Amino acid sequence: MFKQLIFAVFLLFTLVSTSQNAIIKGVIKNTNKEPIEGVTISYLNNGVVSDKNGEFNLTVPSEIEIVVIFSHVAYKTLQKHIVIPKNKTVRYYPILELKIEEINEVIVKDYKRDAQGTIKINPADVTKIPGANQGIENILMTLPGVNNNNELSTQYNVRGGNFDENLVYVNGIEVYRPFLVRSGQQEGLSFVNPALVHDIKFSAGGFQAKYGDKLSSVLDITYKIPTEFSSTVNASLLGGSMSVEGTLFNNKLNALLGVRYRNNSLFINSTDIETNSNPNFTDAQTYLSYAVNSKLKIDFLGNFSLNNYNYSPKSRSTKFGTISDPLELIVYYEGQEKDKFKTVLGAFKADYEVNSNLNISLVTSAYHTIEEEYYDILASYNIGEVNNDFGSDDFGDVEFSEGIGSQLNHARNDLDALITNAELKGTYRKDEHLIDFGIKFQNEDIKDRMKEWEVIDSVGFSVRPPLTFSNNQPYEPFTGSLIPYQSLQNQNHVKIDRLVWFAQYSKVGDWNNHKIWYNLGVRAHNWNVHGDEIETSNQIIYSVRGQFSIKPAWEKDMLFRISGGMYNQPPFYKELRNYSGDVISDVKTQKSLQIVLGNDYSFKLWERPFKLTSEMYYKHLTDVNVYTVDNVKVRYIADNNAIGYATGLDLRLNGEFVPGTESWISLGLLKTEENYNNRGYIARPTDQRFKFAMLFQDYVPNIPNIKMYLNLVFNSGLPGGSPSYADAYDYQNRLNSYKRADIGISYVLKDANYQKYNSGILGQFKELSIGFEIFNMFDVQNSITNTWVRDVYSKTFYGIPNYMTQRVLNIKLDAKF
Repeated sequence: MFKQLIFAVFLLFTLVSTSQNAIIKGVIKNTNKEPIEGVTISYLNNGVVSDKNGEFNLTVPSEIEIVVIFSHVAYKTLQKHIVIPKNKTVRYYPILELKIEEINEVIVKDYKRDAQGTIKINPADVTKIPGANQGIENILMTLPGVNNNNELSTQYNVRGGNFDENLVYVNGIEVYRPFLVRSGQQEGLSFVNPALVHDIKFSAGGFQAKYGDKLSSVLDITYKIPTEFSSTVNASLLGGSMSVEGTLFNNKLNALLGVRYRNNSLFINSTDIETNSNPNFTDAQTYLSYAVNSKLKIDFLGNFSLNNYNYSPKSRSTKFGTISDPLELIVYYEGQEKDKFKTVLGAFKADYEVNSNLNISLVTSAYHTIEEEYYDILASYNIGEVNNDFGSDDFGDVEFSEGIGSQLNHARNDLDALITNAELKGTYRKDEHLIDFGIKFQNEDIKDRMKEWEVIDSVGFSVRPPLTFSNNQPYEPFTGSLIPYQSLQNQNHVKIDRLVWFAQYSKVGDWNNHKIWYNLGVRAHNWNVHGDEIETSNQIIYSVRGQFSIKPAWEKDMLFRISGGMYNQPPFYKELRNYSGDVISDVKTQKSLQIVLGNDYSFKLWERPFKLTSEMYYKHLTDVNVYTVDNVKVRYIADNNAIGYATGLDLRLNGEFVPGTESWISLGLLKTEENYNNRGYIARPTDQRFKFAMLFQDYVPNIPNIKMYLNLVFNSGLPGGSPSYADAYDYQNRLNSYKRADIGISYVLKDANYQKYNSGILGQFKELSIGFEIFNMFDVQNSITNTWVRDVYSKTFYGIPNYMTQRVLNIKLDAKF
């Protein structure tokens, strides 16, 4: 009887104890989404080990906060704080990271990117960081030395260079920007689709010889090689995107497909111009990788994009002047603009592993763009006097206005460009030695028709081009033919053949106890310009580049590097065309002798990792092809009669300001000047003297699923805003500084680390978040150009700022299946 009583009490205790337990189960994977076997999952003295599929099942106490520890000899230990309701089962799918710091061989690889002076950007942050043009370029704008005062543009200036001085590669294939785009509103989508990106490397100068012939920067993008099926969907008030990835034919074929659509009406309607606009941009990309056998792999990259910019302005009201003499520009428009940019890219790449040391690749690509820019817009200008009596009921209203003139702008511009190339590249690796080499042939066939003019009417009097005659209208009549104020009519058919080769040597080694890395390379570029009614020109240029880095065996984690050499930019079609549209075939290559000194200092702050990166640089520029910038349109003089320089300091502090997230602060100082025809040094159009930027990620401590992302930029004013005909030496005014803050807040319903909802509709998602963004949070009025109007009676010219976008609210949804 006593034994039966003891058994009953024990059974009752067991049942009560069991009813107070809960279960946590799931699958453990690494960053490549591969299951990990042998992970120990423990709570206090209880634990289990994951099986070959990475699966685990652990019984834990319920209704109290516990700490579950995931540990493995090859991976970083992960701790999970969790409270599970009684008798419930929670599914958790942790991602473990390799302990790269514990393996000497990986240390070399981990520091290689820093040694080369390239910046690492996490692709996962690209779609999270708010910006008017969300993408990789949006992240680049937060780096020191990278600038653009136009939030609707995806182009950027680097360390005093212009938009045409940057290299962009996707899987080793160079991609190009449109030729005829003159404003950020026309640009649309960047070529790079963020949903397909695996790796991002960026160098702001001093890059290796294996990269092409440009003066400023390299953006090197690598697309994913998927290992399992997944899809993403992103939707917002600005448009949407969808991507699909997976494997076929027993994992021999890896496929990526991405489609995007964007409509910029939300931004354009926020400016001070009332419009009927429908700017829509669409593109589709695919990347296929097929493993023929263990040695041969064939890749294909395809892209189709169509940008339609339909713009019909109605009216505009812009206040300017001073507090004591406020004025308002009132403009009434007639007409419309219809632009179309259609681009197709196809590229094949074959990689062949000759042996364990030698790899050969053959790349062929074709890029075709057809661009149309058509507009007829009549603008009638009034200047209004604004009531500045603070006590008046009509304060701020226009009391009186008078017509001061009008202008008619007309364009019928067409461009057809076909760029084809073939490149053979090789890599030879032996122990710590690495040799890269390659040869490339490229043909550019460009047909261009320009027909645009501007007529200005100053209250009944047609204004002739400046500096063509002594003008005292309307007080003294002038007899002569009516000619446009500005006119450009030309037609070109240009062909350019290029032959380029490079070779470089790299080595990782030791010097005493210090780790060193160095690189030395040479490039040659031969190009031939010919075409219809164009004088043939043939030129060749050589360049030598080098890099050296050392990581001392100090207690402090520091790395020093020096890089530089000869950087040349042989002219592309735009650089051959002068202000009149004529092609000057013998334009020389622009040359830059550069030196970059850099330091990386990694340290712990608040027991969290941080890194301070600092770089000083100097560029000596010769054979400079002077240019002007209007919005994003770059126009060249097409001679080489200038010299110049650019010098500056870039600082960037990045780390975990908030535990588990990466943020950074950037500071840039720059001075760049040029001397044209020995007239003296003046600021170049990209002379951005000061830049401050901050990218900050945060979350609510008690509700970590609420995420916040802040993108803050301050750029000092650029030289500009002058009338299009003005001499830069006579007009050295600067625009106002550019200030912008974009913020995004999202709520994560489900992701890899938060799997609360595993049933019902939410159970179909791998990741799901909703949120909103506020662009230009403080509603700052930024401008990058001026509209110039003349009062015929007072002969006064007014420069009225053309303001960029105002505060805009966007709602977004991101999902992954």
